[in-house]
Amino acid sequence: MQRFSQSPTDPDFVQDPYPFYDRLRTSGDLAWWDEYGMPCAASHRAVHAILRDRRFGREVPPELAPAIPDHLAPFYAVEAHSMLELEPPRHTRLRGLVLRAFTSRRIKALEPEITALTHERIDTFPSDTPFDILTTFCQPIPVIVIARLLGVPDDMAPQLLRWSNAMVAMYQASRTRATEDAAAQAASDFSTFLRSYIDTRRDDPRDDLITHLIAAEEDGEKLSTDELITTCILLLNAGHEATVHTLGNGIKTLAETGTDRINDKTVEEILRYDPPLHMFTRYAYEEVTLFNHTFHRGDQVALLLASANRDPDQWPDAHRFDPTRTITQNTSFGGGLHFCVGAPLARLELQIALPILWERCPNLCIAEPPEYANTYHFHGLERLMVRTS
Repeated sequence: MQRFSQSPTDPDFVQDPYPFYDRLRTSGDLAWWDEYGMPCAASHRAVHAILRDRRFGREVPPELAPAIPDHLAPFYAVEAHSMLELEPPRHTRLRGLVLRAFTSRRIKALEPEITALTHERIDTFPSDTPFDILTTFCQPIPVIVIARLLGVPDDMAPQLLRWSNAMVAMYQASRTRATEDAAAQAASDFSTFLRSYIDTRRDDPRDDLITHLIAAEEDGEKLSTDELITTCILLLNAGHEATVHTLGNGIKTLAETGTDRINDKTVEEILRYDPPLHMFTRYAYEEVTLFNHTFHRGDQVALLLASANRDPDQWPDAHRFDPTRTITQNTSFGGGLHFCVGAPLARLELQIALPILWERCPNLCIAEPPEYANTYHFHGLERLMVRTS
């Protein structure tokens, strides 16, 4: 296996990681990334295979679980109940209960609200000066939608966004002790708020996701309060973070390529071409030989989702944005047991918001060179200054 060195915080890499992915893929399905100290699946076939291989999973093998520093105890108290970090049987139980509340019917019913919210945000655009479409459009829509789905008042959305951003920063390569302290405080404050809010909903049920999560039951089991808190935090963090980045990256790509006819195929191509999450890790649970490499129990492997999405063996002319492309096996939402629960909601938001944006702002163009934020393994813009006339 060939070794490669590339700092994930290097400015050139942050702005364009795709040349590095090309180098990895030319060396084979797997390559060793020195800075992460683990092999990376870079080809589409390797990422696709390991996502679905039950010999790999998200949960740390118990005998290898690291000690949790005291200052991070509040953060990992939340993570301990996250279905994103668990494997069967706990994952199966939690995901099953969530899917009883997070139904396709409930998501589809949000369409009128997403449409109205999209128009409301566009109504706030200045007509004659450049503005940051990330803060005026891309951020508010997903966070307000998920807040409404949970049943949390709209005026809490900015606070939810701050808590979420602080917690999600724990997964970024640029993480520092200050990042950790902020994440722990956010986890504590977020949990305190939700604990009180859940107690209120137990006494005063409504037609919202929190109430339905409280009521969800499978084989006589319900979600505990701690599981409810973590699930609500996970749905909020995952339910808006990726969509914010996808909206921003998508608007940038559409403007740069002059694409103005936006349909479901265009949305899938946006997700393939410049996805919001570039890396997702797995642990080996037994000795496994794949792609000429032997993994031992506890070994980690990084699945480079964005590299898989630009693999020329899977996608002809992979580095070209083609809004008419027929997409199969898009890895942007992961795969296997951990396929993103919120994928239908994210797709719906993109399918509604982007066509309305271009219909109402046909002259939308980029006003300043866009820059990506130093947030790897996420991939999203720092800001996106645009004008509509």
